Amino acid sequence: MTTGARDAMRVRRSWSKVTDKAPTHDELVDMVAAAGRVADHSSLRPWRLIELRGADRERLGRAIHKAEKKHGASTKPLRAPLLIAVIARIQKNKVPDWEQEAVASGVAHMLSLALDEAGWGVIWRTGSYTRSKAVAKAHGLRKNERLLGWLYVGGKPDRSRETRIKQIDGAAFLSRMPR
Repeated sequence: MTTGARDAMRVRRSWSKVTDKAPTHDELVDMVAAAGRVADHSSLRPWRLIELRGADRERLGRAIHKAEKKHGASTKPLRAPLLIAVIARIQKNKVPDWEQEAVASGVAHMLSLALDEAGWGVIWRTGSYTRSKAVAKAHGLRKNERLLGWLYVGGKPDRSRETRIKQIDGAAFLSRMPR
């Protein structure tokens, strides 16, 4: 691992509030290509991403409220100018479903690291409605696809309001196999 990658991982944080700026489609395509290099048993590529901007976010807000049996539209998808839906495409294969979801999750995390390193604020959001019919329909999901959540992406706010990064004690989470 290069020092640059390790440093990027150490300073990564979730940005719950972002500005109205977002990466362009072309910038995003380049980062998705890099994120797609995640470990993938049998090279199934059991994932896809959906880019939501503008009115797409409003449609998602209506679907979320429908899933929650509410009228109107949720404003949750309006918290960032770009949402990236993370989809696991489960394929009939020797590779178990959970492992295919793990690959899709890995792509999402690699993408969040690439976005962060490029200067964008990112947070991965989920909710019980990720498995609802209304939200699945809004995303055009197929029967073999599962929505794992959304990366909310926007500009990083003024750094003067940035909180300290809490370091992780690696030794506390690493052990040996029991004898």
